Amino acid sequence: MTGVETIARIRFEHFQNGKGIKRIARELGIARDTVRKVLRSGATEFTYKREVQPQRKLGAWVEALTGILEAEDRLPRRERRSTIRLFEELRGRGYDGAHDSVHRFVKAWRADRARLPARAFIPLRFDPGEAYQFDWSHEAIELHGLPVVVKVAQMRLAYSRMPIVRAYFRETQEMVFDAHDKAFAFYGGVCRRGIYDNMKTAVETVFVGRAREYNRRFLQLCSHHLVEPVACTPAAGWEKGQVENQVGTIRDLLFRPRPKVKTLDELNAWLADQCVAYARRAKHPEFRDRSVIEIFEEEKARLMPYLGPFAGFVEKPMRATTTCLITHDRNKYSVDARAAGRAVLVRAYADRIVVLLDGETVANHPRSFKRDQVVYDPWHYLPVLMRKPGALRNGAPFKDWDLPAPLTAVREKLRRHADGDRQFVKILGRVPEDGIAAVAEACTEALAAGIASGDVVMAILARRRQPPVPQSITTPDALKLKTEPVADCARYDNLRKRREAA
Repeated sequence: MTGVETIARIRFEHFQNGKGIKRIARELGIARDTVRKVLRSGATEFTYKREVQPQRKLGAWVEALTGILEAEDRLPRRERRSTIRLFEELRGRGYDGAHDSVHRFVKAWRADRARLPARAFIPLRFDPGEAYQFDWSHEAIELHGLPVVVKVAQMRLAYSRMPIVRAYFRETQEMVFDAHDKAFAFYGGVCRRGIYDNMKTAVETVFVGRAREYNRRFLQLCSHHLVEPVACTPAAGWEKGQVENQVGTIRDLLFRPRPKVKTLDELNAWLADQCVAYARRAKHPEFRDRSVIEIFEEEKARLMPYLGPFAGFVEKPMRATTTCLITHDRNKYSVDARAAGRAVLVRAYADRIVVLLDGETVANHPRSFKRDQVVYDPWHYLPVLMRKPGALRNGAPFKDWDLPAPLTAVREKLRRHADGDRQFVKILGRVPEDGIAAVAEACTEALAAGIASGDVVMAILARRRQPPVPQSITTPDALKLKTEPVADCARYDNLRKRREAA
């Protein structure tokens, strides 16, 4: 490529000194065609650009790189990767070309994309009580001093813009059910339509146009609350733009800096209070002289009545193990011994796990959101323990068993006996029939007498179960004494004195 200095020298020698093309070419050591091109074009600078850019090594990777760029084009600009990072991504997949090829392609692709006309949207307007919008977001909090990412269900009334958010550890279907129940209870009513994206917990199949195949349980939720579900067009977030914008607003207001809490219930109570506080101070975008909470109070009268909570569980059949355990969400939960080895139904709620055997509840546990945990209820193993009392000492369900203080004291005293486990298991066996409170009172009485043993506690319980002895003869009112006799031994002395006097 001919430099600017050479072009200037050619023009100066020809136009100022009158030298010909042949002489200039000989003196400067360049081709006569080059001198002729400079003089005829009149240009003072030449730039070189390839008409066809070879892509021998990148060519096989153009499709993969285009897919990455199209996926990142939907992200905010600050979240898109640089060409260096894209080059490293391709290198990790096996690309052995240069970074320059990737850089040129990405630069040209983004330049072409920038020349596309901006997408136009139609502003939406809703009537009072007509619709709400629902979406999820992921937010960071501090739980017991540790950083945790929670899933936040976000709902917004389309007319009044009233928000409500609630945090969960999972984004599963039972959490969707619970989020709707809590939101409708918060609003004190229900809108006629619900607007969603095509989340898998609600939509199973997306057909052409507006046609959708909704999840059966999700349809039951909508049927219970009399809501018509409406799914957005894929990748058309503007159709529920209010809740999309709410995600960023709530993140700035409530999750920056990270809230520090001890439990999720504490966080959710605080979030509900903050939503009300935000609605009190925020001006409505259409009725600018009034707050969101004022418009919401008007909209409440147009909402459908809240019919109460939906039975928001996800049901799954499985078989309990012979160790009386079932598995859900990478955790294990105990069931009653009579369900061991049998087919049961596991119902997962947002906050608990319920297990049914032939329609009867055989387990009801608070739900654990950790992993690889075993949640025991020792009372589930009582029938097995009655047959194998030796398992009391080393059985996993009975480690750190939180029993009432009197039972714990009796257990400690019986540890010194050779058959102490058998005696204590005999006491525990009375709990299903007599109740834990009655057994604890019997243990307290035995401890007070200083003779705590299985037989003594059983005797006390048996005595308390005996009904009072009824009276054998009922005395008529006419025969009842008006004055009760008084036991006085001095009367016998008076009789003796009278006899001696006689």
